[in-house]
Amino acid sequence: MRQISIVMLLVLMTLGNVAVAEQSEQFGDYVVHYNALTTDQLTPEVARAYGIVRSGTRVLLNVSVLKSDGNGLPSAVKAEISAAAQNLNGQRRQLDLREIAEQEAVYYIAIINITDQETLAFSIDITPEGQTETFNLNFREQFFTP
Repeated sequence: MRQISIVMLLVLMTLGNVAVAEQSEQFGDYVVHYNALTTDQLTPEVARAYGIVRSGTRVLLNVSVLKSDGNGLPSAVKAEISAAAQNLNGQRRQLDLREIAEQEAVYYIAIINITDQETLAFSIDITPEGQTETFNLNFREQFFTP
């Protein structure tokens, strides 16, 4: 059974009929799970629990890092994570990620303001705790505001 972060599960469960693909990328023994969605897609309870303002013009970036134990069972690991988002006009914004650790889950979230039909190219650098190698993850997402 794959373990993903609690907030990722909460986010996915709160979306109902909204289509959101779980995205992940493998880096050796590590798997990085990530997604970005407007915060109005969160339920009021989830938003309140994490101090997130629900809005169609705010995007939540969520990143978690798992490491295989050698037997195929993943466990959450802490990491040094930095992220930036760049729009199609070349405007680059550094994101302020905060770490959330709950029981056996560790995840990193950041909020960024957007405009209607804005496309953001995310660049995320991940250095798992105790490692010197940094993994780079890039993805692009377009957002539509109400």
